[in-house]
Amino acid sequence: MKWISYKENDFEKRLEAIYAYINPTPEVVQTVRQIVADIRQRGDQALIEITNRYASLPIDRKTLTVTEKVKTPSADIKSALLASQRNIIKFYKKQIPKSWKSKNTEGAEFGENYAPLDRVGIYVPGGTAPLVSSALMTITLAKVAGVKEIVVVTPPTIHPVLHYAIKFAGATEIYQCGGAQAIAALAYGTSSIRAVNKIYGPGNSYVVEAKRQVFGKVGIDLLPGPSEIAILADHTAVPSFVAADLLAQAEHGHGSRIFLLSTDKGFMDKVAAEIELQMQSLSRQQHLRETLNLGCYLIHVKSIKQGIELVEKMAPEHLSLCCVGAAKLAPSIRNCGAIFIGDYSPVAAGDYAAGPSHELPTNGAGHYTSGLTIDQFMRRTSIVRYDKSTLKRGAKTIMTLAEIEGMTAHKSSVEIRLKKK
Repeated sequence: MKWISYKENDFEKRLEAIYAYINPTPEVVQTVRQIVADIRQRGDQALIEITNRYASLPIDRKTLTVTEKVKTPSADIKSALLASQRNIIKFYKKQIPKSWKSKNTEGAEFGENYAPLDRVGIYVPGGTAPLVSSALMTITLAKVAGVKEIVVVTPPTIHPVLHYAIKFAGATEIYQCGGAQAIAALAYGTSSIRAVNKIYGPGNSYVVEAKRQVFGKVGIDLLPGPSEIAILADHTAVPSFVAADLLAQAEHGHGSRIFLLSTDKGFMDKVAAEIELQMQSLSRQQHLRETLNLGCYLIHVKSIKQGIELVEKMAPEHLSLCCVGAAKLAPSIRNCGAIFIGDYSPVAAGDYAAGPSHELPTNGAGHYTSGLTIDQFMRRTSIVRYDKSTLKRGAKTIMTLAEIEGMTAHKSSVEIRLKKK
């Protein structure tokens, strides 16, 4: 754990590393570039070869496509998946945009049409854990938006419960492949996987870099990296609760970052002790230790106001407010993916069941974008309709602006219509 205090002379300098944008390494960029090129050239053959370098059980052309019948899990698992999905559907149905029409100042008709994308690709991680929550938090949105073809890629060998969750959420196709090669296959297509319109889902640094490199050929949702949490707490917070939330995000492992900002140094000492105590009974010890050693920051702030200022600069993926007046503070905070208010709002509730998708901006992206929304699964088309009388009323504006730009053909395209009897 790294301790930082506002009382230190180099306080601001030590915080600079926290705010810094983490770029992909040159090695990752080059490796992904080679993988994308290989997929474009050799298609399925490259996809299978690269995937098998990391697969516990090799795949072939037949097993690349998941066709076997799903195994029904226990009643408790089915119930949990259903309860989570119900909240997700309830939340995202509120977001569905509606087509509309109106008139501009000249009386011409304008508006917007919204329609779901035809075919989307969703990456569901499956490396160190069967992330059924990621399946629910992405595939369900595509289903609610009305996307007809929902293509899922996930590393082999697919866990039975994850397989069930993917189908349950609404996937229409499933392929056992992961990593940058799976992203390239979704973007450019192979003989087995038809290209998609847009790609969604979290992944490791290679997956994120692949999404960055294929953007333009296809759309992408976000570049979500390792997990982040910032907790702003004062003396009223419960140390064991705060420690538990920090550990919950720490167990994501490599690259994850956890922050505790507090006005009370004694409280921070109690949280640090709780972390060590709770650690003893948890699994994923290697992931926890890596995060605590490399990405854990305990920041002593002068005031809650200073804490909020630092949070705004961090733009963390998750922000937990465990302090007096938390509910009143929340609306004023802009730069983060999701805010959890009060002692009894664990971030795990957002990860699994609250309703909003847990695919959120990381690595400072909260300064300019938001988490996954329903309109990201849709296309918006603007509509314009003039008749002769409304065009005549707007002609001077159009032609004047065309003249300024030296676009005589633009001007002529209006004039020719007005001259027609």
